Amino acid sequence: MWTEDRIRALGAVTDLPTAARIFGLGRSLAYDLARTDRFPAPVIRAGTRYRVPIAGILTALGLPATGDLTFSAQSSVDHHGAIRTTAVHDHATQGEP
Repeated sequence: MWTEDRIRALGAVTDLPTAARIFGLGRSLAYDLARTDRFPAPVIRAGTRYRVPIAGILTALGLPATGDLTFSAQSSVDHHGAIRTTAVHDHATQGEP
């Protein structure tokens, strides 16, 4: 049985067969639905593979998709925010726009 915790434990994305099992769909039907853009959650095609974002699965199930869905959610750091903050500060102190 798929619980919210078990779904979240999959990480940020999962493969199509796993997503299909969460929705109670068979493998063939899942691929047919993905090919015709009718899968119950958003599907990303990466080459010949399909990936399904966990946030989309949670949303389709009516569950909140907030928070960090990566495995290292407790220790993740937004390095891009630090870079942007430094760059803005540098431009402000140097008189550049």
